[in-house]
Amino acid sequence: MRLFVIGASGRTGHEILDLARRRGHQVTAYVRSPRKLKAGGWLTVVEGSPLRPGKMAEALPGHDAVLSAIGPPTREAFRPSTLLTDCARATIEAMRAGGVGRLGIVSAAVLFPEKGLYFAFFKWLLRHHAQDLRAMEELVRASGLAWTIARPPRLTKSADEGFRALDGALPPGSTAMSYRSVAAFLLDSVEQRLHIETVVGLGRGVESEMRPS
Repeated sequence: MRLFVIGASGRTGHEILDLARRRGHQVTAYVRSPRKLKAGGWLTVVEGSPLRPGKMAEALPGHDAVLSAIGPPTREAFRPSTLLTDCARATIEAMRAGGVGRLGIVSAAVLFPEKGLYFAFFKWLLRHHAQDLRAMEELVRASGLAWTIARPPRLTKSADEGFRALDGALPPGSTAMSYRSVAAFLLDSVEQRLHIETVVGLGRGVESEMRPS
């Protein structure tokens, strides 16, 4: 497949690139800072802002799917922002103009109506981020694209690729998982045409939960 990755220089984006290379895909990384990545062979690096649909649309024709792993810097997640909403709007516009219909995009489990003190605390802490995520998802749902929205819990650095996926809900006991597992889910979804027009809750794979983290 030819994949177009937005946010490729971030933590989830790096894992998408690595797994896509291992699976034999051709990838275009659309990034603000191309110096962070090395082009060649399987990887084309295009410099551009995720807020500029025109520049994005120029690079999109011929791709099979877009994977978006845009996320705010940690400190920005606690402040009011429309970054994700604005990026989603630009992505949708560019995909329509570029003739690409498949989108996999990362959201967050904070939008699920989970109960308990743990989730209540994070809902309060990330209330501004959640507002931006919710608006982003509304745009994606109304886009007319073949979309998949991934809602993972707290993300950690790990080589683990396993995950559990549940349509419309967070898998029981899901409190953390690896960036790499989210990347594996997104790639599986576009490769196998799974979870189309579906919000998917993610969790750490059963086997990985049995091992010390």
